[in-house]
Amino acid sequence: MERRTFFKKTGAAIGGVASLASSSQGSMFATQEPVGVGVNSNEQTHLPASPQGSPTYRRIKAYLDSIPSIDMHEHLRAFDQLPGYVETAQGRGMNLSGLWSGSYLQRIASLTPWEHEEPFEKWWAQAKKDFDNIRGTGFYRYMWRAIRDLYGVDFDRITDEQAAELNRRIFENYRNPKWLYQVIAEKANIRLLVCDRYWQRFDFHADYPFELLTFNVTPLVWGFHPSEFNPSVHPGQIIGSLDDPYLFAHGRGLPVSSLDEYLTLLDVMFATAKEGDAVCLKTTLAYERTLRFENVPKGRAAQVFGRPRSELTPEQVKDFEDFIMWRLAGLSAKHDMPFQIHTGDARIEGSNPLLLINLIDANPQTKFELFHGGFPWIGETAAIGMRYSAHVWINAVWLPTISYTLAKRALHEWLEVAPSNRITWGGDDTSAEGIYGETELTRRCLAEVLAEKLDRGDLTEQDARQTGKNILRDNALGLYPRLKERL
Repeated sequence: MERRTFFKKTGAAIGGVASLASSSQGSMFATQEPVGVGVNSNEQTHLPASPQGSPTYRRIKAYLDSIPSIDMHEHLRAFDQLPGYVETAQGRGMNLSGLWSGSYLQRIASLTPWEHEEPFEKWWAQAKKDFDNIRGTGFYRYMWRAIRDLYGVDFDRITDEQAAELNRRIFENYRNPKWLYQVIAEKANIRLLVCDRYWQRFDFHADYPFELLTFNVTPLVWGFHPSEFNPSVHPGQIIGSLDDPYLFAHGRGLPVSSLDEYLTLLDVMFATAKEGDAVCLKTTLAYERTLRFENVPKGRAAQVFGRPRSELTPEQVKDFEDFIMWRLAGLSAKHDMPFQIHTGDARIEGSNPLLLINLIDANPQTKFELFHGGFPWIGETAAIGMRYSAHVWINAVWLPTISYTLAKRALHEWLEVAPSNRITWGGDDTSAEGIYGETELTRRCLAEVLAEKLDRGDLTEQDARQTGKNILRDNALGLYPRLKERL
């Protein structure tokens, strides 16, 4: 079924998401209070010691929960293309294996793979051992919380019988796209989200009514030759035809035989993205190379264009990449599309956000959004946010999931050196449960920070609430004016 009509046939619409979610909860959610739901139990939540038992925390958390939030980063595919689907004896669908395999736990642990149509009991007998040494990690805890809150199951103490029943319920939930709407719109209270579709970058039409898109420009720096857009050249980055700017140009009858024509193509792509559902740019070049981009003269880039990588030196390839990155920063300002840049993590030796200073400093009209708080360089990110507060935003996306403790420290520091209207957030996940878990951790982390500042007298109640509302909702509306059209 064509993706854009898929959800029209469910009867879901923007104005009706919340009512749809509340009208058919049925057995999709736990019908009784889960064990250990109290917010004052650090033993059960496995989160760092915190003020979660204080009246201040509970008051601030309740307020943050009430805010219809705007999530600036997810990787949510069309419902029929979700990555966790497996073949079971009951048919194709999502199950417990698919849910965990689609989570970030795979970054730090090997999970038992699901064999085609194998009995759940056979898989679980081996897979339940996979969690023995990782229960304290953030990549486990965020999914633990989602499973506890949405299904009423404590995965730390799960029995074989509970696991089988949980598996059955997950499979049943994902028979109907209403599950996504219920979890995202109602349980997570997300009003809008921005999706980075790295698997089909140049399709600018959203799959969901609550979704807007990034224009993922990562591969555009490799446009010096068509041979670059082969998955074997850039594995994990070039996935299909919707990652190839030359195919984009061919489909529109645009010639690309010179650098000038390629630059014209970039301008056309920006206009097309903006006419569609894209509201910003996104690059993940930190996974491929250093974030230091020099201001390369056009003449040096022209000497590279039209030549395959085999005829170029690494320095020439970098020259072209750097030249295009600066051009993208300029086009970001021209088309008023903020520039999301993955910083930190990735290739750690080259992902420190300080490497972007020359690009940021030379492009004051470009709105830069530094992702992941530059983890682990949260202090360096704070310094950038303070020095360039007029056109730099810090996005805490994914940070509470990586390290809840570090995320708390980051928010404390950032709020001390940068205006509260320069901090945003996102979840960075692929499933309803993952999005819920990351959102809940973000709200808890932010509530703890604000409660601590409030109790110390650093913020008034009114200021603490406004700061929380800024980060969860208002800052996104200020940075991305087109979001207002969807409200």
